[in-house]
Amino acid sequence: MAAPNPIREALAAGQFRYIVEIVASASAPEEKIFQIGTDLLTVPGIIGAGITSYAGGSAGHDPVRIAEGIKGRGLSPNVHITCVNKDQETIRKQLLEVNRLGIENVFAITGDYPAGRDTSNPPLFAMDSVQLVEMISEMREAGMPFQTSVAISPFKYTEADCAYQYLKLEKKIAAGADFAITQLGFDSRKFVELKRYLDERGLKTPVFGNVYVLSAGAARKFSKAEPPGCWVSQELLDRVQEESKAEDKGLAARLERAARTVAVLRGLGYAGAYIGGTHNAAHIRMVIERSEQIVPQWEEFAEEISYGPKGGFFFFDKIPRPKEPKPMLAQVLDVAAALFPVKHEDNLMHRSLTSVMKWIDQRPAAAHALERFELAIKEPMFGCQACGNCVLGEMEYVCPMTCPKNLRNGPCGGTFNGMCEVIPDKPCIWVKVYETAKAGDRVDGLKLYIPPRDLSLKGTSSFINLFLERGGRPHPEDLVKIHPAKK
Repeated sequence: MAAPNPIREALAAGQFRYIVEIVASASAPEEKIFQIGTDLLTVPGIIGAGITSYAGGSAGHDPVRIAEGIKGRGLSPNVHITCVNKDQETIRKQLLEVNRLGIENVFAITGDYPAGRDTSNPPLFAMDSVQLVEMISEMREAGMPFQTSVAISPFKYTEADCAYQYLKLEKKIAAGADFAITQLGFDSRKFVELKRYLDERGLKTPVFGNVYVLSAGAARKFSKAEPPGCWVSQELLDRVQEESKAEDKGLAARLERAARTVAVLRGLGYAGAYIGGTHNAAHIRMVIERSEQIVPQWEEFAEEISYGPKGGFFFFDKIPRPKEPKPMLAQVLDVAAALFPVKHEDNLMHRSLTSVMKWIDQRPAAAHALERFELAIKEPMFGCQACGNCVLGEMEYVCPMTCPKNLRNGPCGGTFNGMCEVIPDKPCIWVKVYETAKAGDRVDGLKLYIPPRDLSLKGTSSFINLFLERGGRPHPEDLVKIHPAKK
């Protein structure tokens, strides 16, 4: 008989419940972290603990080991599995170990770029979160009872950042995500936006809203967009700093704000609250109990907790931003692709080129020369890094290897106003992907699932690999099928 899984059971029953994030910081002794799990068990409504892995890119305890200890104390862990510095086989082995330990709940995320890491010596990101969800789904089909949660950041205030977060969530759902957890934000309008987006597309995926007990110190850090994916407006920062002058250092005010946010999530029909910013069981109990008392006022609190930037983008704004003109290079390449339709079509041209590539592939010197010729063209035009798994045609002629995390299915959650999480003065590559797709009326095409790259193909010709079907190749039928939004 399978062991009970409170998170799975609560979702199946449609019960509003709580998951508390436990930051497995390297500075905290393991026994102290395990005691947190024991203390949280005393709070009604808590069904699990999120176990972080290198939160903010900083080193911490092994999340699987911490999850095992928390499970031993009786609390159901939702362990963070990331793709940082792991190849596909290493990730698979980690999931096999999680399964062996009887842990079912996994939070599938790409992961933060390691803090202090020089971008000239980048870490390995062999997979992204969408590909990770797909891998977990395959293992689930093999009999492993994983339940997969994924991240979504609706707290984005430029069109490309916001729209792509939702597009990527659709990919994660199609790949097999069971529920989603929002990243940190303090804007009820975005909680409303996310719920409406899912509802209008007939997506029933449950969502836990992030509720952060915000201290003055954390607010100052978040106001600088540190760590990536976290942001606090100047208005909220000023308010929290003023609250911190109280005798209790602002404790009552931040607990009340958290309780009001929980009430808003209940009123909007979210599946639950994902509580962070504190491990104190007594404080969390206060937040939960207070939120249950004030639920009837949730609409009033939704108006109050709206700390987004003035003029920020909202997905359902009545006046959409006009399209940018399609880049000339994209226009030329689109014409070339139309004149030579060989990528996904079985025609005489495709068969002929396949025969040519087979002939070249059997001659190492010729294959190497072709790879060098390909790189000489693509490196100055696209920043090609000879990965051998070229998907320029699927990414609006933007090379994914120019992303510090080498992502292939959309941006990470750390983008800030269209800028890169890792290199803040560099535009996120996915802005260009989105803008070009929008200019060509093919944003829906961005829902294409792109498989992980085959690392063994690095330094080989992507032309040869394409026609000889080497590596994971995206196909048109891999497009996420989502019902259109209701009119």
